[in-house]
Amino acid sequence: MPLFEYRCEACGQDAELLIRESDRPVCPQCGSKHLQRLLSAASGRPHGLLPISPACPPSNVPPCRPGCCRLPG
Repeated sequence: MPLFEYRCEACGQDAELLIRESDRPVCPQCGSKHLQRLLSAASGRPHGLLPISPACPPSNVPPCRPGCCRLPG
C-alpha cells in the first residue's frame, strides 16, 4: 500500500496514511473525510542513479561527503 500525506480540511491536522487508491482516507484526529492529499518529496532514488544536490561542490574539487552527487575520480 502506498503512503500518502494528507491535511484535514476540518481540523488542519497533517497525517501520513497508508491508503489503497480505492479507499477513502479519514482524519486520525477528528474522523473527518474531508482530506486534501499533499505533494510530498520522493523518499527513494532510481536504481543506479546518484542524487543531484545543489550543495555538492564544483567538479574541480573532491566530493564533499559520502552520498554526494559525484563519485570520486
